[in-house]
Amino acid sequence: MDETLERPAARGLDGLTEQEVRDRLARGLVNDVPAAPSRTVRDILRANILTRFNALLGSLLVLILIVGPIQDALFGLVIISNAAIGIIEELRAKRKLDELIVLTTPKARIVRDGEVRESSIDQVVLDDVLELRPGDQVVVDGVVLKGQGLEVDESLLTGESDPVVREAGAEVRSGSFVVAGRGRYRATRVGPDAYAASLAQEAKRFTLVHSELRSGIDLILRVVTWLIVPTATLLFISQLGAQPGIRAALRSSVGGVVHMVPEGLVLLTSIAFAVGFVRLARRRVLVQELPAIEVLARVDVLCIDKTGTLTEGRISVEEVQRLDGAGDPHEALAALAALDPDPNATMAAIAERFPPTGPPPAASVTAPFSSARKWSGATLLGGRTWILGAPEVVLGSVDQRRAEEIVRASEGHAAAGRRVVLLARSDAALDGAWLPAELEPVALVILGDRVKDDAAETLRFFAEQGVEVKVISGDHPRTVGAIAAEVGATASPEAFDARQLPEEQSALAHVLEEESVFGRVTPHQKRAMVGALQAQGRTVAMTGDGVNDVLALKDADIGIAMGTGSTASRSVSQLVLLDARFRALPSVVAEGRRVLGNIERTANLFLTKTVYAMLLAIVIGVAQFPFPFLPRHLTIISSLTIGIPGFFLALAPNARRARPGFVPRVLRFAVPAGVVAAAATFTAHYLAQEQARIPTAQVRTTATLVLLLVGLAVLVRIATPLNHRRRLLVGAMLGGFLLIALTPPLAGFFALDLPPALVVFSGLGVVAVAVLLLRLVLPRSEAGGPPVQ
Repeated sequence: MDETLERPAARGLDGLTEQEVRDRLARGLVNDVPAAPSRTVRDILRANILTRFNALLGSLLVLILIVGPIQDALFGLVIISNAAIGIIEELRAKRKLDELIVLTTPKARIVRDGEVRESSIDQVVLDDVLELRPGDQVVVDGVVLKGQGLEVDESLLTGESDPVVREAGAEVRSGSFVVAGRGRYRATRVGPDAYAASLAQEAKRFTLVHSELRSGIDLILRVVTWLIVPTATLLFISQLGAQPGIRAALRSSVGGVVHMVPEGLVLLTSIAFAVGFVRLARRRVLVQELPAIEVLARVDVLCIDKTGTLTEGRISVEEVQRLDGAGDPHEALAALAALDPDPNATMAAIAERFPPTGPPPAASVTAPFSSARKWSGATLLGGRTWILGAPEVVLGSVDQRRAEEIVRASEGHAAAGRRVVLLARSDAALDGAWLPAELEPVALVILGDRVKDDAAETLRFFAEQGVEVKVISGDHPRTVGAIAAEVGATASPEAFDARQLPEEQSALAHVLEEESVFGRVTPHQKRAMVGALQAQGRTVAMTGDGVNDVLALKDADIGIAMGTGSTASRSVSQLVLLDARFRALPSVVAEGRRVLGNIERTANLFLTKTVYAMLLAIVIGVAQFPFPFLPRHLTIISSLTIGIPGFFLALAPNARRARPGFVPRVLRFAVPAGVVAAAATFTAHYLAQEQARIPTAQVRTTATLVLLLVGLAVLVRIATPLNHRRRLLVGAMLGGFLLIALTPPLAGFFALDLPPALVVFSGLGVVAVAVLLLRLVLPRSEAGGPPVQ
């Protein structure tokens, strides 16, 4: 930091002047931290063009252009189209991400010349004064200048979940967030000097967190790369002796090597993710980390809050019930509401019902609401203290018999689905976060909230899809239970009281197995519940909108924040529902399942091709036979049995929850399917060549016909269960081949010459045997991964 810089301490809370801001901008003392919102256009171009397989195929393309006719270079079009499609889809996703990210980027409330302005965080300069309110994230390091019950959660930095009170002179660090109170602080470290800048940017967009799918595909590609080298060498050596001349040997070898490459696997994976992102973006769902789409496919437990998820979150005061002739509570409620600068939903409803009738009241001590302690309060200058909070919490120091009566009264309202808070008074002053002694109950405030119209339908969707729903709320158990029963989340209006939850993880997991609805849950318990479910092997999604949800959102396998929620909740979540609509979740889950299930299907197709191509190359190489295909033949086969249908399958609906074990499951399909295809092709080629003594072009056509039909049989197994569209797809691929084979100009272009009928029927017999073998070696449950709905 520049020590010669004039300090702005004289103005205190009024912040910098415009001239001082310009001076700091000129010196580079600005919060300039790279945000990495999405991949750049250059990154996208490089990722889709400069790949190891494109380099291999490009080299082979150049070789074919030198030694062979242009028809055998058709696979070059595949390289170009793959890259073009991948680039276009990722650019669409990037454009949509850049549009949506503006809506969720954290903002800073900067005080300059005594005025509070909301600006982007990259506008903060050294010594700026910033204002903090509940739910705000601390965007740069600084020193507190003034605090009103300011409590900061530093769990994302330290791992400690208990909020820390920050008074004037205390330090706050970027990456923490405000859970209660408000205050102002002066920025002391900005940009790369700030504490959060040294972390791993937890909320960074396009961060590739652990992904079984990506890891599995990378493993497959590494293995294939290593196997291609010796197999291609063997094939080339054998063709030098089996083909008439080096040009023919090179053409045959290139055809075999090109077919070994699963060139479209990475492409279709990228397309599936990108299309999934765009589809969700159209539904106003922001995907902040791409692997989140994959995780969605594996979710089997969804933890949701009541307020804002099952209910609309627009709370209103329905009734104020006085207790035993106590004085008029309206004035006290109006005072508490007026003293709260950042009211939660409950206090906002009270403020709307009881607006102040005179000048704002003065208080000597205030305690803003905290979800951990579940109450708020103030000691007025007249000496009287007023407390508003959960009845069972506030009544801790009240006579037991009296407390039981009030609790019973509150439970009656809670059983009807209403929220109940207790107003109490005391002559003792507030002392920090501790309730004053000798509290006297004054009134019960009964509030209501409307259930969302789509809540019941959405919960039915999750039940049908095998996703277990846990309703976790800080409200009274009977209130939560009544709402949950109304929307069908539980058959009983009773909810489990989280104050009775065990702390030991295995015991907590047992309770979670037995119960589905919980009330009076603290933020620490939400986090513990997520951890207990994960310890049982469950994949957990968590929805939330407040600062009390941040810990659980961060620890869940996938955090889903509401767009109307706090900055802190949005920053730690992988998904943000920008319109805060619960009904968007079914489409979110369905999109994740579609992506993962269909990528597995297409992986089966591409790996089957790689297996039979390598096996054919090995057998042909060992037997010293001429390779049965020209590159153009394999282009036809690859396009009609894998490339085109794989593209459509990758974008098809898929509603079954995915299972772990991606690589073993793909290998269980691809290896036997590849063996059968290779054996059928070699057998048909051998029979045509040795028995009929037909021309080479007809031998190659026979092998092409057999491999294409077996490939279509594999496609049918993968596309099972077949519907009208899939039957049409398979029929179109077969029709495409027949059109090429039976149209003389096309047949001549692709060097296809139909053999005699006896050879054709012989080949069809081999195909029939291959189809029967496929039915035996490929169980239906393994044929294509999760069935398509």
